[in-house]
Amino acid sequence: MTTHAVRAVALALSASAVAAALTAVAAPASASASPAITASPAVTAAGAAPAARAGAPGLVWGACAHAGAPADQECARLPVPLDYRDPGGRWLSVAVSRVRADRPGARRGTLLLIPGGPGTSGVQMLTKKHQALHKELSGSYDLVSLDPRGVGGSTTASCGLAEEDRHLVTLRSYPSPDGSIDGNVARSRRVAEACDRNGGAVLRSFSTANEVRDIDRLRQALGEERLSAWGVSYGTYVGAVYAQTYPHRTDRWVLDSSGDPDPVRVARGWLANVAAGTEDRFPDFAAWASAPSTPPALRLAGRPEDVRPAFLALAARLDREPRESTTPGVPLTGNRLRQALQTALHSDDRFPALAALIRAAQDPAGKPVLTPETAGPLTDEQAAVTAAVVCNDVRWPSSVPAHRRAVAEDRARHPLTAGMPVNITPCSFWKHAPADRPTRISDRGPSNVLMIQNRRDPYTPHSGALRMRAALGDRARLVTVERGGHGSYLGSGDACGDAAVTGFLLTGARPAEDTVCPAPTPAGAR
Repeated sequence: MTTHAVRAVALALSASAVAAALTAVAAPASASASPAITASPAVTAAGAAPAARAGAPGLVWGACAHAGAPADQECARLPVPLDYRDPGGRWLSVAVSRVRADRPGARRGTLLLIPGGPGTSGVQMLTKKHQALHKELSGSYDLVSLDPRGVGGSTTASCGLAEEDRHLVTLRSYPSPDGSIDGNVARSRRVAEACDRNGGAVLRSFSTANEVRDIDRLRQALGEERLSAWGVSYGTYVGAVYAQTYPHRTDRWVLDSSGDPDPVRVARGWLANVAAGTEDRFPDFAAWASAPSTPPALRLAGRPEDVRPAFLALAARLDREPRESTTPGVPLTGNRLRQALQTALHSDDRFPALAALIRAAQDPAGKPVLTPETAGPLTDEQAAVTAAVVCNDVRWPSSVPAHRRAVAEDRARHPLTAGMPVNITPCSFWKHAPADRPTRISDRGPSNVLMIQNRRDPYTPHSGALRMRAALGDRARLVTVERGGHGSYLGSGDACGDAAVTGFLLTGARPAEDTVCPAPTPAGAR
């Protein structure tokens, strides 16, 4: 959804912008002190009035402090209990943000933006998307979002991980070049032990269930009877769980790029599905990298079918002989190349950077320039929330022999991902059982959900979305967009898909049955 976990780590990098965007969150309140609700980061949790704890809290809105925030975006703090079962105990702070409808007379409600990840900022999502949304929706909604626990301006936690354990190619369990997972097992144990030792109760509170509860607390603070929502990637799962838990609080519900909601395989199944998603999406890159219209300096082959073997051969060579890069001490390895591929498949506009990296690695005189997400580590806080949510949500299998067999099989079936999607993770050694059972998504509830899904999504493949669609039954309709990439609404450039979602949010009208937006006609065929 990450969203599933694999995608989550890559997109967790976007949280770094938010860490700078909002100034540091005040330390969580102790059990004897009430938390603050304030737009000013200088006000600590200990300064809040006790009344903020009882019932619906008030929100004190003010100017946002983060870089790039438009003048009409406001920020505030929402106090939430560390444990909703113990409201008299410790409280945390969640950063929330809004952009008000610019046509008050036409306002029809509040639209919640639910970010993906886990590990992505809703405050930053609102900054990036509010102008396009206001234009599409004619300014008829107040737009709101939040930074989930552990992200950006909200209360964070740390695992105390060494830098070597915070690179994407180590947080993601890529096997060794020979297929061994011994190093992955050792690192996964080490990360789980560190998170247990240093993360404490705050880290254990990072979960989908608590994000859903925090969203409903935000709804109360806004004074809204119901919310509309647009959830993307992992945010679709959060949105689905909210709609299952609080069905009477939902208005118009959009799920964009959904994963399989099977409660037994939550997160683990999302991660495993990345192997198939990568296979679905790679032909789009191959077609671009061999097209006559692609600049010669970036063209990798004369035919699409030649790009895949060239990529696999280069990855195998880098497994044996890593190349020095422009980043001191960080060579380009086969797994870093595979990670760069994962990131590039997100959208077509990332293809040129991957092609440039491949061409530099193929050139004996070249010095590859690593893409940002492969060049350095995540912060400890980013790594902590990325791991914690998926590990706190559900128990993961812990058998090392079973993982060895799964990796061997997956490497043979899906060489582009080399066994990473089914490999062992820190969740297999997580020290605490989930505080909540995973929610089973069902057809019980109002029929007010519109799903939208790209056909060739590398992170949340269409096959997983069909399982979400089946679970929701008559509550939902699915619009399939015949395009590749992750994230459809206001992301893929598909006028048909955008119109379906915009029309639903404005009028409530959905297709009578599941429908398909056809692939765009090539320019030369018109």
